[in-house]
Amino acid sequence: MKRTRSQKSEVRSQKKAGAGLLSSVFCLLSSACRRFHTRNLAWIFLALLFLAALFSDRIAGASYAHQFRDFPSAPISWRFLLGTDALGRDRLARLLAATRISLLLAPAAAVFSTALATLIGGLAGYRGGLIDRIAVRAIDLMLSLPWIFLLIAARALLPLNVSPAVSVLITFALLGALGWAGPARVIRAGVRDMRSSDFLLQARACGCRGFRLLLRQLAPNLKPVLLAQFWTAIPLFILSEANLGLLGLGVSDPLPSWGNLLRELETDLAFNPGIVACLALMLAVLGCFRVVTEQKTEVRIQKSEDRSQNNSLRGRPLII
Repeated sequence: MKRTRSQKSEVRSQKKAGAGLLSSVFCLLSSACRRFHTRNLAWIFLALLFLAALFSDRIAGASYAHQFRDFPSAPISWRFLLGTDALGRDRLARLLAATRISLLLAPAAAVFSTALATLIGGLAGYRGGLIDRIAVRAIDLMLSLPWIFLLIAARALLPLNVSPAVSVLITFALLGALGWAGPARVIRAGVRDMRSSDFLLQARACGCRGFRLLLRQLAPNLKPVLLAQFWTAIPLFILSEANLGLLGLGVSDPLPSWGNLLRELETDLAFNPGIVACLALMLAVLGCFRVVTEQKTEVRIQKSEDRSQNNSLRGRPLII
């Protein structure tokens, strides 16, 4: 039995719809696979780099402060894979030691900054009134000032002739103390949105008050926001420390950092494998943190939305 013209056109449209659906599913799967592989590669690279930085003396075969006086400004060789500086120090050992400082202390400064932002923004958003107005004015003042100039001015007011270990602590403590304003604004907005939510009203009706309400109800729902602010602050603090070190206000010599390694550009504009490796490594680390931050933010936001939806469907608070 022959098909009519309308039946043939209907079959063609169904085939086209099926092909379009298959192509869209294939595109989604391929995009997800690419993102999955990219995230895994970023994590693997950061983990391997952190392990190499921890065992930098064994990998480079020398300490970052050891001076090979017979080989000042040595070129690349099997003994010195990145050469030596003007004092005869192995550039590879110093690069790995600088990486260790950045990968250890930038997250520590991000934890301090996020905790301070949580305290200020959470208290302002939850209490409201005069406390909220004061916090908002302080946040606006901090955000209106240029970040790098504020950082340089604050660091210049602190002692510069200190030991290398103290200079490291001062630098990253300053980064954490001055980097709270942006996260505090985001956290304050999140707390204000949740303050009149159904699960908080139910928790108050069940007798949950004060810090117990903050810890048991607000904190779990703010966790995605806090983690997003934490992961975003790490590359910002890495770049800020590099800027301070490049100006001579960061980590003091002989302790290496990415900033004071790049400071050699002031006196030597020729091709320098140590500086090129430092720039390439810093850009690779920042790119990996960007990939990790995007992945963490997407996952946490999705979990937060699912959690809030479940709370509203259940009609009761999480934990009292």
